[in-house]
Amino acid sequence: MDGKAVMLGLLARSLARGDTSAPLAVRLCRACVEILQADGGALTLSSTTPERLTVSTSNGNSARFEDLQEVLGEGPGQVAYTEGRTVIEVIDGSDSARFPVFSDLAEGITGPVTLFAVPMRPAGQTIGVLTLYTVRGPLAHGTEDAQFLADAVGAALLGDPDSVDALAFPTWPERARVHQATGMIVAQLGVAPEDALALLRATAYAESQTLDQVTETIITGRLNFERHDDLTDGIVSHETPGNEET
Repeated sequence: MDGKAVMLGLLARSLARGDTSAPLAVRLCRACVEILQADGGALTLSSTTPERLTVSTSNGNSARFEDLQEVLGEGPGQVAYTEGRTVIEVIDGSDSARFPVFSDLAEGITGPVTLFAVPMRPAGQTIGVLTLYTVRGPLAHGTEDAQFLADAVGAALLGDPDSVDALAFPTWPERARVHQATGMIVAQLGVAPEDALALLRATAYAESQTLDQVTETIITGRLNFERHDDLTDGIVSHETPGNEET
């Protein structure tokens, strides 16, 4: 039996054993983690490079890895998507890390860890990334099998109405809030949307917060990029709405 048949058989059995009431993306993510015997994983869809939507994570560590990549704009998942190839990043405290800031923060989450970012390209075009991590060595199957599994999962997601809607029109609550906050930064500073999103990510990193946390402070008016007299005093000011000086 060839590798593709083996992977499909494993995927079918894993899905059959899973919780059929869970969303398809969740079940597919859990299946990938189980089949490849990883410690955790995530599925991220992308319609354009800045637009990344994590549709499922298997545990808290996977979610934190994805959030780091979103905030920093760097990491193996970013390269896997833009270059359409599998990226394996061994994070062990060495100075040779390709993503020094990401690697330093990621190691603080789990200690030494290996991340595997596999592009999902069921129709020849990358639609997202399957990211897995292990703290104890390689995956249970090779990169060729992992690539086939990622492509199969990508094809399944393309046939799932919820996932297709998220890919074409990122309207899930979290993404909508990021867009709203980005638009507010554009209005406050008169910068391009790409620069506003970059500033949002930079602020999250500088404040040691998630994107959702920073987005909340912008939407509620507690963080406003327009209110500053001098960059040496900080790029943002945190004020309570209604208490601004007049």
